[in-house]
Amino acid sequence: MSLPSVLHSLLPLGTFFFFPKEERVRAMNQNIRNIAIIAHVDHGKTTLVDKLLKEGGVFRANQQVEERAMDSMDLEKEKGITIKAKNTSVHWHDKTINIVDTPGHADFGGEVERALRMVDGVLLVVDAYDGPQAQTRFVLRKALAHGLKVVLVINKIDRENAEPAKMYDKVLELLMELNASEEQFDAPVVYGSGRDGYMMLHLGEEAKDMGPLFQTILDHVPPPFAKPNEPFHMLVSNIDWSDYVGRIAVGKILGGTARVGDPVFVIRHSDAKRVRAKISKIFEFTGLGTAEAETGIAGNIVGIAGFEDIDIGDTLTAEENGHALPFTQIDPPTLEMQFCVNDGPLVGREGKLVTSRQLRERLMRELKTNVSIKIEDTDKAGVFNVKARGAMQIAVLVETMRREGFELLVSRPTVIEKIVDGQRHEPFETVWIETPDECVGAIMSNLANRKGILTNMEKLSHSTMIEATITTRGLIGMEIDVVNATSGRGVLSHLFKEYAPYAGEVLTRITGTLIATEAGETTAYALVMCQERGKLFVSPGEQVYEGMIVGENPRNEDISVNAMREKKLTNFRSQGEGVGVGLTPATKMSLERAIEYIAADEFVEVTPKSLRLRKRILSQTERRKHERSGKAD
Repeated sequence: MSLPSVLHSLLPLGTFFFFPKEERVRAMNQNIRNIAIIAHVDHGKTTLVDKLLKEGGVFRANQQVEERAMDSMDLEKEKGITIKAKNTSVHWHDKTINIVDTPGHADFGGEVERALRMVDGVLLVVDAYDGPQAQTRFVLRKALAHGLKVVLVINKIDRENAEPAKMYDKVLELLMELNASEEQFDAPVVYGSGRDGYMMLHLGEEAKDMGPLFQTILDHVPPPFAKPNEPFHMLVSNIDWSDYVGRIAVGKILGGTARVGDPVFVIRHSDAKRVRAKISKIFEFTGLGTAEAETGIAGNIVGIAGFEDIDIGDTLTAEENGHALPFTQIDPPTLEMQFCVNDGPLVGREGKLVTSRQLRERLMRELKTNVSIKIEDTDKAGVFNVKARGAMQIAVLVETMRREGFELLVSRPTVIEKIVDGQRHEPFETVWIETPDECVGAIMSNLANRKGILTNMEKLSHSTMIEATITTRGLIGMEIDVVNATSGRGVLSHLFKEYAPYAGEVLTRITGTLIATEAGETTAYALVMCQERGKLFVSPGEQVYEGMIVGENPRNEDISVNAMREKKLTNFRSQGEGVGVGLTPATKMSLERAIEYIAADEFVEVTPKSLRLRKRILSQTERRKHERSGKAD
């Protein structure tokens, strides 16, 4: 093997410029560009991809295409965010541009990191009003570390009060702060509106189409570094699934050519074992789908089928003694929570998948495609520890499972602590909160209660930006508080900072609960009396059971209530007279809110049709025994 080949196997992708010029020219496929689109959440990545697809000829002129077509998951459409990184390609001036659309939320950073392994450049999309945000910093730092070329896209210049020139300066400041190389700092910039479908090289130019962006990509993003004359070599950066061919390994071919029917060797990332396999199908990404191909050429991003079992991070090679390609280390998870078998009285009424074996198999299947989570068995039957980056990432997994027919219990997230030099350390994060000026006091008070430390405050044109350092524990549930305190106008974003000494107790819930004392169907008559004790979570006619949480007590204590008491009939009053008068509609929480709301001694019971809050120990007598034994200890 030549020296450049050996060096390439040891270097991160994107470091092709360390090789002699003649070696680079020989190794490039001039007709291909591989790019990822990265940005903070809601800065317009997916909408921009829609326009690139349209101008790249993917859709017919008269074809009706729904907005954010790349967000194919139901959850993505409902939440308005990208969760899974996805591949597509467009053709421009006889060149193929492979595009990877990545998530913008910090909880799905693992998807971003894997996508960067397949590309040679990134489009950094920045909102012309909001400017660089928390996730902008995260994804840009990763791209720079990979040595990738950057093209800046100042998007949404049509927004009211947009300041594209000022935001471009802020991006340059961020590039300097992240120690970008001189070549990366001199990144080209285009301005425009992805929604309206135009880009321009200079502000004030005539708004026409996406042509300036396409040309900038071709001019400044290098062709993929790959060696067509060497044996086939590919790192598996993603996993897809087909009902017809099973698991599909997705990645960029770094060397040689893949052909249908060729024998290959799979080098496992987990244990370095080598397994023989045979390529049965090759897929190229075209528009919103895939197309079968007989060959996959060096430098192209393809999907390859023919493997019984293959994971992200594995290496495919034509040589039996071929070397494994380096796999990027994913940032470790900072939160963990328990997934448990549902042991409640209503188990099995709404879901079909309820056993410990089914739950474990589903969680292990998630590990195959989601490298940023970890799953561990515990010493208790039917209880599994799931570690992830944030509450939203876990909530998405739980929501996906309930739609598949699972019933399960999930606990409140807890942080993953470390012992450093004999001292207890916990994760801290930097949090940015953009809030209306009149709500600054409420936000500052909330931060203080959660032991957040203010590090910067900046007055914007129509709001205030608060920057603080806070424990990950203190961050749990804070987004809901910000929404409530600002009447939905506040925006919170956060980014992992470091592990630091334990900050002490943080009180994130100051209320107690109303707990049902028996099983049955709730009545309006009983709920009117329960309502006097606090806020209700259930409505008349719902099934409840002993130990189920039916409401919130404003005081920090739990109260047992009878939610099924019926009105005694007399000769003078009918059963319906006066029932339900003054009954306030029940508060219904989203899954994510429920997970963040519950206390350490509580569960969220998740079924395909219902979300219920409950105590871990359902029996009131058993709970009292447990409390007495705890005090005795």
